[in-house]
Amino acid sequence: MKSLSRSLLNGKKSKHNSGLGPRLATLLLLLPSAQALADWVGEARPMMGTEISVYLWSDDQARGRQGLEEVFAEAERINHLMSTYIDGSEISEINRLAFERPVVAGEELFRLIQRSLDISVLTHGAFDITYDSVGQHYDFRERQRPDVDTVEAEKQNIDYRFVELDQALSSVSFLKEGVRINLGGIAKGYVVERGANILRGLGIEHAIVTAGGDSRLLGDRRGRPWMVGIRDPRKDGEVAISVPLAEEAISTSGDYERFFDEDGVRYHHIISPSTGEPAGGVHSATVFGPDAVFTDALSTSVFVMGVEKGLTLIATLPDYESIVIDSEGSVYYSDGLQTPAEASSE
Repeated sequence: MKSLSRSLLNGKKSKHNSGLGPRLATLLLLLPSAQALADWVGEARPMMGTEISVYLWSDDQARGRQGLEEVFAEAERINHLMSTYIDGSEISEINRLAFERPVVAGEELFRLIQRSLDISVLTHGAFDITYDSVGQHYDFRERQRPDVDTVEAEKQNIDYRFVELDQALSSVSFLKEGVRINLGGIAKGYVVERGANILRGLGIEHAIVTAGGDSRLLGDRRGRPWMVGIRDPRKDGEVAISVPLAEEAISTSGDYERFFDEDGVRYHHIISPSTGEPAGGVHSATVFGPDAVFTDALSTSVFVMGVEKGLTLIATLPDYESIVIDSEGSVYYSDGLQTPAEASSE
């Protein structure tokens, strides 16, 4: 690993060359002083139902501002393509019509749906974009959730195998009425990966692009690693684990991002495809590796699968690692990592 703290790296089991990028809400970027950041350009804007932020270093301030604007413009373009909250988006058209007839999707959306289905196969259905058949009935701002009968009826429509793709036509069909898809578990990772590519194209080598629970870190803090803290799931603003990192993608899924509590039960946005209910047993799952699209989907998958099955999956992926905090507050590390206690005993 390039810059992961020795306190977490198990040299005997290390699987890959990796670092870790920050997340504003789920991860806490431990920033240096304002003076040290004086030459950095950054901005955060509310977009895609969350906050998107871009921070970069450029010796040409005009080019830096250009980079910011191009990343935000790209995020807006992708949102209008993939948001289920926009009636005119391509994905909304698919949800309206794909049971009645094949709907031709643009190449970009088609490829991301295909990749989502491939990840569903890899995770044995833990990642499933048809979760929205139930997910559409939640309104976390209004503290509304589907009743038992609605969950029971709609979970019959959750199965990625109900989505049929025609490679020749780039079309999408649903094999069952009532199926809906939502790319919320992968689209933000796609946004930050696209943003990072835009900045690279402008010659920018040190930057962070963040969208909700997903971040892409370019380079380091100009010769020093970024200090990143994984948030304590039950103590807002407090750090559970901090690590120095560089040049990596990271995604965290947590039960504290969109939720409400009712009668001692936490209802959150990460739906288990097998039950149609919010997944339990885990407070947060963090995955890092070279591709933010994949880390985005994997963090959801590990959260849904739980500690044992989730980390078993990660062990099969040479370029990815994970840190999971379960519902009791215990912290678990994937095979390529070790606990700080193990490191201190060396």
